[in-house]
Amino acid sequence: MFRLTDDTVAIPYGTGSDNCTKLAYDKDGEEHYNLISALHKSMRNSDPDAAVYWLARMVEAGEDPLYIARRLIRFASEDIGNADPQALALAVAVKEAVHFIGMPEANTALAQATVYLAAAPKSNAVYTAYSRAATDAHREVADPVPLHLRNAPTRLMTELGYGKGYRYAHDEPEAVSAMDCLPTSLRGRQYYVPTTRGFEKELDRRLSAWRNLKTRRRENAKNQDDSPS
Repeated sequence: MFRLTDDTVAIPYGTGSDNCTKLAYDKDGEEHYNLISALHKSMRNSDPDAAVYWLARMVEAGEDPLYIARRLIRFASEDIGNADPQALALAVAVKEAVHFIGMPEANTALAQATVYLAAAPKSNAVYTAYSRAATDAHREVADPVPLHLRNAPTRLMTELGYGKGYRYAHDEPEAVSAMDCLPTSLRGRQYYVPTTRGFEKELDRRLSAWRNLKTRRRENAKNQDDSPS
């Protein structure tokens, strides 16, 4: 538990008064980017002490608290992701707290989120998955949506094969079908590779089981197709 001691000095938020050291800071200059970089990298390295220090440097110098909140939200999805899905919810809640009660009262909300994010299990698997998918999206920009994934709101679309072969997952055992959902040129591509840290360990187990299930069903379907009539 944090306790105030005789050595603790309460510094008014962003005052720069004669009783406290004037903090060197330029919201549009190099120090602005140096400090947010230090905050981000301290959280990434799971160092809550360094993280809350760099946060305090920014807050006490008068940085826009909503800017900090936005950076915490980005960090929660980029560097934690599904290793702790609660991290993103907390970061968004802090943005709401900053907006609702303002400063200086919201400084502890910012500190709470900073410490939580620094102490959370880390994963950049979501960030990496999107980067890989975005690369393919630009490279395969004209790849058509497979017919079985298209809606068929008109008779003509149905006659053209829209929706043919679609398998409704809820009607399948374990709510998983063997249907391919990527374009033909990308079949088998795996963008999201979960880590074994935090909740992603469970996601890794679940997704591996589903991949194995789909493989078995495709093999069974192929064997049935190849068997003599």
